[in-house]
Amino acid sequence: MNPLVPRNIEKYQKHYSDSRLLSKIGKTFRKAGIKAVHLVLILYYVLADKNTPKRHKALIIGTLGYFILPFDLMPDLLPALGYTDDMAALAACIKAVYDNVTPAVKYNARQKLHTWFGTEDCGKVDEI
Repeated sequence: MNPLVPRNIEKYQKHYSDSRLLSKIGKTFRKAGIKAVHLVLILYYVLADKNTPKRHKALIIGTLGYFILPFDLMPDLLPALGYTDDMAALAACIKAVYDNVTPAVKYNARQKLHTWFGTEDCGKVDEI
């Protein structure tokens, strides 16, 4: 297990809501970067898919709740390092639920990135 990913990440579920997530993205996308936002959107759309198993939804909600928190293993206020743990948690979660990352999920995440950031910035995101 990655030491930057907290154990029992599901315990952070209580911090998740759609509005809190959008607020966090709006406040921090410049610091967190487009790659972090892309991972968040992938998880958001996997969560919204009715075919995603409940155990995966619980993991996603916990991971997104962890992302929302400003004070976690590495506080988001720290320059350069503040989102390292968030990125590790997001990547680990995507790996765990990857079977649910459908072409539709990828398309929806890319479309939202395009809407928010434009075409030029979207080119900086690796395909998942």
